[in-house]
Amino acid sequence: MPRRLIPLVLVAAAAVVALVGYLRSDRGEVRFTGFVEGEERVLRSEVEGRVLDVRFSEGEGIPPDAVVAQLDDAEIQARIHTKQQEIVTADADIARQEEQLALVQQTWKQDLLAREAELRQANASAELAKRTLERKQTLLRSNVASQESLDEARSRHDETHSAVDRARDLLARAQAEERQISVAERELEVLRQRRELAAAQLEELRVVAARYQIRAPKVGTVLQTQLIWPGELAQPGTPVASVLDPEDKYVQIYVPVADVSQLRVGQPVEIELDSEPGTRTPGEVSFVADKANFTPEKIETRSDRIGQVYRVKIRILKDAARLQPGTEGNVYLASSARRKDVALGQEKK
Repeated sequence: MPRRLIPLVLVAAAAVVALVGYLRSDRGEVRFTGFVEGEERVLRSEVEGRVLDVRFSEGEGIPPDAVVAQLDDAEIQARIHTKQQEIVTADADIARQEEQLALVQQTWKQDLLAREAELRQANASAELAKRTLERKQTLLRSNVASQESLDEARSRHDETHSAVDRARDLLARAQAEERQISVAERELEVLRQRRELAAAQLEELRVVAARYQIRAPKVGTVLQTQLIWPGELAQPGTPVASVLDPEDKYVQIYVPVADVSQLRVGQPVEIELDSEPGTRTPGEVSFVADKANFTPEKIETRSDRIGQVYRVKIRILKDAARLQPGTEGNVYLASSARRKDVALGQEKK
């Protein structure tokens, strides 16, 4: 049978089942037959890579966010390792620069204070020597001081002024070291920026590496179908596996046009599975198709229109995890007359 005809046949078969199973009971209910199904989600690869392993088997439960399949990521892991080593080296360079800078800043500050004190002391000595020289010159003119004492005062004056020049030179050198410290601080900032850039690049590589792991959804699921095997090459978009949320299941039924107006999303219903006769499970209408399907290829007469049906999903509200997809069962909908009686409080026992 051609593949394109299979969906049409399935729809037709389901419609026939629905119509055959469409009965009204003496309890004022409308019964439809359907099958338990689940919303499967296909996990797909985001990158190209060879499959290393698939870590779950069909039918096996998968914890939330677990790795379902691993692609070969050796190249990206090598790049991650290189970038990590680059960051380790950057951290060592930063630590070394910080240590050297702290030491230089400490010794420079102490040296600067000492040079400033030396200059103040030299200036004071020079000022004293200047006044002494001037006094000796005055005393010599009055024949009170000797030429020898004047020469000593002049020599002292010259020495103190030379000391001032030396102190100024040393202070200038200390102040020049401050500019060198500023350069070292800028170099340290450059090292830190490079480290930040490497860290950002590492994070980007890790994001890429995560794409080589095909993970399950954030809720617990069951692996329904394995679609790829170890050794095969996955491309972006390649399906890897289909998973099913065991708590999110429904019974799909087909409702004739004449009855679809009685349905609304959220309407409560009851479900009785063939595997559990006599036991009813609560459910609700979760979806009503906006277009009808029909079994005949053409609808020409009024009698043919009975074959026209709407696809309806009945969400299972209790113990859905234990119900296996494919299980046949009945869905009971209260008829419009019964719903009216219930609303008025007149339901017959």
